[in-house]
Amino acid sequence: MSDVKRVSKRTQKAQETRRRILKAAGELFVRDGYGVTNLQDVAELAGVAVQTIYFVFGNKRTLLKELVDVTIAGDDEPLATMDRPWFAAAMATPSAAEHLRAHVRGTSAVLARVAPITKVLDAAVAMDPEVAASWPQDVDPRYVVQRAAAEALMAKPGARPGVSPEAAADVLYGLLGPELYLLLVEKRAWSPERWQEWAHRTLAAQLLDPRSGDVEAGGVLPAGQGEEAADHG
Repeated sequence: MSDVKRVSKRTQKAQETRRRILKAAGELFVRDGYGVTNLQDVAELAGVAVQTIYFVFGNKRTLLKELVDVTIAGDDEPLATMDRPWFAAAMATPSAAEHLRAHVRGTSAVLARVAPITKVLDAAVAMDPEVAASWPQDVDPRYVVQRAAAEALMAKPGARPGVSPEAAADVLYGLLGPELYLLLVEKRAWSPERWQEWAHRTLAAQLLDPRSGDVEAGGVLPAGQGEEAADHG
């Protein structure tokens, strides 16, 4: 039993060290940039030896890959997006309107975490093309997620007639992307709540049956209106 406890403590300590390194890397990559930040900087901020980073992650490219994956997930549990509770809960909703609301809410939380690191990743790929090789090149995982959501959503009561799952997936993929989120939240200073409500209203007009009563008038929400609507959504 004591051996099991010792192993458990070692595992827990290793996980905590991993989290500290990832947190430090995220802070420095976002603040200073991927190119400027070196692993010694990360080690000092994380309070570990630089050799520990090499042992755990191998190199800076792998560290960035792990950081992006953990940021998307929200934790370091080995669960794909489609196995996450929020995604499963959205898929289990009985109507298209409920599914869309839950999907936009869950995706918004992901985008709020991912958007800052997206700029880091873009800059890293620009200076080091090998960074891009860390992810599958033949399929976009984000599109796979949106396609699965679209297929389920468009099969439910209240979905807009005549809209194919393929078309719905394209709309979800385009509108619920980090590029548009960054444009409106960072460049135009929208709050995340305003963006979430606007995204929902815009998608509802495209994907929900107008006769269902779940489609509100489109258009850009005035500042502040999205926050109030989101609080009551």
